[in-house]
Amino acid sequence: MDEILTEKKVNRHPKRKKKQPITWSLIKNQRQLIWMSVPLTMYIVLFAYVPVWGWTMAFQNYRPAKAFGEQTWVGFKHFKFLFTDDNFLRVLRNTLAMGIINLILGFMTAIILALLLNEIKNVLWKRTVQTISYLPHFLSWIIVTGIVATSLSVGDGIINVVLMKLHLIDSPILWLSEGKYFWGIVGASHIWKEVGWSTIIYLAAIASIDPALYEAAEIDGANRYRRMFNVTLPGIKATIVILLIMSVGHVLDVGFEVPYLLGNGLIMDWSETIDIFVLKYGIAQGNYSLATAGGIFKTVVSVTLLLLANWTSKRLGEERLL
Repeated sequence: MDEILTEKKVNRHPKRKKKQPITWSLIKNQRQLIWMSVPLTMYIVLFAYVPVWGWTMAFQNYRPAKAFGEQTWVGFKHFKFLFTDDNFLRVLRNTLAMGIINLILGFMTAIILALLLNEIKNVLWKRTVQTISYLPHFLSWIIVTGIVATSLSVGDGIINVVLMKLHLIDSPILWLSEGKYFWGIVGASHIWKEVGWSTIIYLAAIASIDPALYEAAEIDGANRYRRMFNVTLPGIKATIVILLIMSVGHVLDVGFEVPYLLGNGLIMDWSETIDIFVLKYGIAQGNYSLATAGGIFKTVVSVTLLLLANWTSKRLGEERLL
């Protein structure tokens, strides 16, 4: 079986075609495509790159009433403040912790759910499970955090009720009043809302696997688990690697809504993230330079992690984005 699978596996990765040189003849032949891409290129430049000019505020004591030439330049003053401020180091720790938990749990649960859904042979039951798992994605975080807060409430929250019925706890737990639970609650909330939606890409990748591989594995006596680990997972490995690289780039993108809506004064040491820091100590206090410096830091770290993950994947001989 391994020989057959190896032979098929090799055929799934054909050699890359030699890059065609860009010539005037090629540009002339593809001028329609080039003109079609102009509006999209202008949109990206206008809304993605032109606003980067605003990063200059991070190097100024920016005052909205003054013209650009009248601003006071302060170099890396705001960046130095960030890296010596205990509050920023605390929110950086919280952001990293929640981002890594969301990355690991979200990634693993989506793959596991996609594998399990692929094994369901009853189409009606499969569609029902998929629909139920997709629905939370369409709820706003306002509604989701309300459901989470109600479920974790001390009085009649379903989590405390179930745990007490099972005799796992003697008295209700103040889930949203103790910081040690907060990161896990945020991770569980993300999984409940997004795991179904995240499986769509994996299910599409699984659907592209050659059915002959499953037939060959079944003829060779491979049971359902062997087919899952030796056919399905290798077949979607490229998709897994690409999505992992993209997810690593978003590790600091924990989101603003969940920590802000579920957090409170009792657990602010565990719940505040970089986004909340930027709002609270930057925009709300009119310190736009500090807010911009915090945003630049987050962007630079995200791009660095993305490039590092892409480079690591290349060194390991796997798929890559760039």
